[in-house]
Amino acid sequence: MHELAITQSVVDMVAERTAGRQVSLVRLEVGGLSGVVPDAMEFCYDLLIGGTPLEGSTLVIEQIPGVAHCRACRQDFGLDDLILLCPCGSAEVEVIAGRELQVLSVELVAEPCA
Repeated sequence: MHELAITQSVVDMVAERTAGRQVSLVRLEVGGLSGVVPDAMEFCYDLLIGGTPLEGSTLVIEQIPGVAHCRACRQDFGLDDLILLCPCGSAEVEVIAGRELQVLSVELVAEPCA
């Protein structure tokens, strides 16, 4: 389950970049062709955030569908897996979406005014 290692990296990166401030929300973009299972990542996130500045935060995952472009017929089409064949039969395709795996945004808990 590589989602555990990936999620640990996200938690570590967010904690480091937010300098220990309390995090309320982490928003990720995960492509359908990235090889990452969002449900597994959510499960791992809940296990990993305890005792960190992310404890109590919410993970929101935006799933990006796979899309490819066919160089032969010049059409874009959806991909559910990495079998790179256009409906026209051509294998001259380029993946244009679906491999994403990135942190889109982080929201911090507002600190009380002094």
